[in-house]
Amino acid sequence: MWLRVWLACGLAMPLPLSAVTSQSFQVSATITPGCLIVGGGSNYGALAYGSYSALATSTVTAALTGGVTLQCTPGVALSMSVDGGLHSSAGRNLQLNSGSARVAYQLFRDAAFSQSLGISQSVSVTYSDANNISLPIYGRVVLPGNQPGGTYSDTLQVQLSW
Repeated sequence: MWLRVWLACGLAMPLPLSAVTSQSFQVSATITPGCLIVGGGSNYGALAYGSYSALATSTVTAALTGGVTLQCTPGVALSMSVDGGLHSSAGRNLQLNSGSARVAYQLFRDAAFSQSLGISQSVSVTYSDANNISLPIYGRVVLPGNQPGGTYSDTLQVQLSW
């Protein structure tokens, strides 16, 4: 009996099955708009006013140089704010590195020095090239002519948001 079952199963022909030859599936990706800080590491640049006589009373200006550039997804609304610095009291101040003498300075967001950049004021950063965005920070100081000689400096914190 066992032999018959085996023979009966062994001689059975498979039934043809219909085959599915094509099928579809979904493919998707989400691209999140944003910005990338390129170069500079934690140093966003420098405002270097230069060297002047301790008796100078001129107004000197500087633009942020040597820092980072940004790349943003086109159309991203980028904004920045700058704090008051390490020596902020009634405004931003440069302080003598080896003393307590101070010289006041102001920041602006345009090269014409017509748009003030207030302490922690959030301002829009406009750009025409989304792959090469520089921070628009300009500084102006009126030399008082009566300060001790030496190097005056300050450190500012920049916050970027998008």
